[in-house]
Amino acid sequence: MEVKAKRGDFLTTLYWTQSIVERRNTMPILADVLIEAQGEGITITATDLEVGVRAKFNGEVSQDGKVTVNAKKLYEIVREAPADAVQLKRLENDWVEVKSGKSIFKMVGMDAREFPQFPQFKEGKLASMPAGVIREMIEKTIFSVSTDETRYSLNGVFVEEDKKGKIRMVATDGHRLAVIERGVGSIGLEKGVILPRKGLTEVRKLLEGVEDGVISIGFSENLALVVRENVELFMRLIDGEFPEYGKVIPKDNPHTLKIEQDEFLKALRRVSILSSERYKGIKLEVGEGRISISANNPDLGEAVEEMDVDYKGKRLAVGFNARYLIDVLSVLGTGGEVDLTIKDEVSPGIIKKAEDDDYLYVVMPMRL
Repeated sequence: MEVKAKRGDFLTTLYWTQSIVERRNTMPILADVLIEAQGEGITITATDLEVGVRAKFNGEVSQDGKVTVNAKKLYEIVREAPADAVQLKRLENDWVEVKSGKSIFKMVGMDAREFPQFPQFKEGKLASMPAGVIREMIEKTIFSVSTDETRYSLNGVFVEEDKKGKIRMVATDGHRLAVIERGVGSIGLEKGVILPRKGLTEVRKLLEGVEDGVISIGFSENLALVVRENVELFMRLIDGEFPEYGKVIPKDNPHTLKIEQDEFLKALRRVSILSSERYKGIKLEVGEGRISISANNPDLGEAVEEMDVDYKGKRLAVGFNARYLIDVLSVLGTGGEVDLTIKDEVSPGIIKKAEDDDYLYVVMPMRL
């Protein structure tokens, strides 16, 4: 195999692979990318067997073939390449030569036949979705995914669709719950599936800066495929039962505070500086027309800040993990008001954007 292509095309394509390649080296070849050349096309593939990406770009192919080479080191070499063009050539015993300008690198490769195959999806099984909406749905749920590996079914985002063409994404870690619903049309789901956090993180990266345009999404047995332009990304679905999330959404929180979102977020960030490093506990004390945000840490000190709010009701005090509030306020967009509805000091609260009825966030209280 021998190819030559623009340094920028190589670099962009290798970028998609960097957070996917397997660092733990359970299989040494998973630390490599597979580079295939045929006709005028060059394809680069990376996988950890759970998530995989394949991207294609044009170049000069002098000889068809395929090689594997260390993904991290190849990316670093191309990133520092002195010329606008990069040339790759397969040598004997699976070695790979990389040339750019006056620089020459020779790297150890592996037998390309050992590289895992990219899953095949049937034609016509992909549905087109607005890229910006999908990115928004991921951003507003993924931060609530559990990082506790023992709670396997909570390590991803639950996705389901209704008969009206609406898609719902749900994520929870047992302390908070994020639910978003958008009318984007059918994606062919007969029942709900759980998409892994790592796979959705890669989809979000794929959609960075994308406002317009579409992506294609499809499902096949235990796999999901997302395609944007010349990049294909697959992920293995999480095999498990997602909890009945509807049961934890409060139906009767009688007290609603309307709070200016940006001010609330900044106040929480300031006050939480003196909260517990581990639990980030803060107390919200509400009264008519005002809210007091406070933190008390015997080892560090205390902080308090007051804000004006739109609230008429009885005085209440409730504790929350400040990070859980900051996380959601950071993804709701800038400006405007948020509604915080609460019942008492032991019941979960709900946060939602005043003008968006299709997104809500449930957060459990803390005892302080």
